[in-house]
Amino acid sequence: MPETMPIYYKKEFWQTENLKYIVPHFRLEKAARLINRIAGRNECDLLDLGCGPAALRDLLQPNIRYHGIDIALQHPGPQFREMDFVETPIRFDNRRFDLVIAQGVFEYIGSVQEQKFAEIRDMLRGNGRFVVTYVNFDHCRRQIYWPYNNVRSFDDFYSSLARSFRVERYFPTSHRWHHDEPRRPIIKILQRHVNINIPMVSRRFAVEYFFVCSQ
Repeated sequence: MPETMPIYYKKEFWQTENLKYIVPHFRLEKAARLINRIAGRNECDLLDLGCGPAALRDLLQPNIRYHGIDIALQHPGPQFREMDFVETPIRFDNRRFDLVIAQGVFEYIGSVQEQKFAEIRDMLRGNGRFVVTYVNFDHCRRQIYWPYNNVRSFDDFYSSLARSFRVERYFPTSHRWHHDEPRRPIIKILQRHVNINIPMVSRRFAVEYFFVCSQ
């Protein structure tokens, strides 16, 4: 039986969808902490792939020079590029970056996942890092958001990522009985600092994963 072709949502969809992420949410706040820790005090250039309303920018240290790419920009400017990077190669004026981050992107990338990994790898400087998130579709109470077109097991996603990068480490964004981000303030505080895999627990209860990769 032939595979169903993935459905890719275009600018009209993302112009509205991106507005949901103007206010920083739990995963984005945790991503900012991770990026700030990786960068330390070094001056560096960061590319936020699928940046949406660029909510990450205001959470980063001043030594991190922010750039963003999205299919539907909310804030045009010299540090942004609007492009459909499913249909065109990921590029930013042939620049290379110390850090590239892609949050909530690869669930929508369909059949071009490995191609996009290779393009991102080529944009990294020699000691650069790629930080990517991916939903844990092995969760015991798995929920699949209807626009997703790239639903893979942890092992499948990891293997694909490892063909283009060295995966230095990975850990859950959070652990939850429900397959969604923490909402209660006390739970957010507790989970914000947990960056470890828990044997026999994480694979079933991790909401999403962070992967930190290098060339």
